[in-house]
Amino acid sequence: MAEDKESTSVPLSQDDSEDHAKAPLTSSNPSPREACCYVLQSWVSKKFMTGCVVLFPVAVTFFITWWFIQFVDGFFSPLYERLGIDIFGLGFITSLVFVLLVGVFVSSWMGATVFWLGEWLIKRMPFISHIYSASKQISSAISPDQNTTAFKEVAIIRHPRVGEYAFGFVTSTVTLQKDDGDEELCSVYVPTNHLYIGDIFLVNSKDIIRPNLSIREGIEIIVSGGMTMPQLITPVERLVRPSDRIPLNRLSSV
Repeated sequence: MAEDKESTSVPLSQDDSEDHAKAPLTSSNPSPREACCYVLQSWVSKKFMTGCVVLFPVAVTFFITWWFIQFVDGFFSPLYERLGIDIFGLGFITSLVFVLLVGVFVSSWMGATVFWLGEWLIKRMPFISHIYSASKQISSAISPDQNTTAFKEVAIIRHPRVGEYAFGFVTSTVTLQKDDGDEELCSVYVPTNHLYIGDIFLVNSKDIIRPNLSIREGIEIIVSGGMTMPQLITPVERLVRPSDRIPLNRLSSV
């Protein structure tokens, strides 16, 4: 019985030793064909992902542009179809001219009056008034006519705790009356959900960092999720220092 156990145990140990000896050889020393396939697969995968990264924003841009052209073209293209004119893009050009004429008309006294009456009627509607008010606030933020409801400037405030900062937009200023004196506060709108929903903070004007960014650049930073953030942000106060100014007597001597 002992001989049988020894005879059966020896071959098993030899097989196990052979399997363990073969495993590291195949893993540590792959064949040239497998190595070439691995390198080729890695190169193709990397280049394919690079192509996707490059073409994705291009495809999205063209898709949105094409959709916008078809959407705007659909306003006046049925009118031209009834007249027997079938020219693609003619409705889009007509829509652009129409928007330009509306801007010119609203800039006049009569156009402003008609627009005020139409806005008064829209604000009296229950559900549409909220949609119109929110849309008007967003459009007025990027309007070239800086009125009272538009964003005044880009601001950086310390929020939500010390050592952290948040992007926002100064919308208005307010004076807080206190016993020890009045304090000037700025109303800073900080978007929390893209650009349409956010919080309003009253911050002392001295505690606001004003970067050298325009309103459009600030909106691009918020909309892109910070991907268009510049690598260097300089406060406006540091752009022109008092020490950098040349005295008048020095200029006269030169």
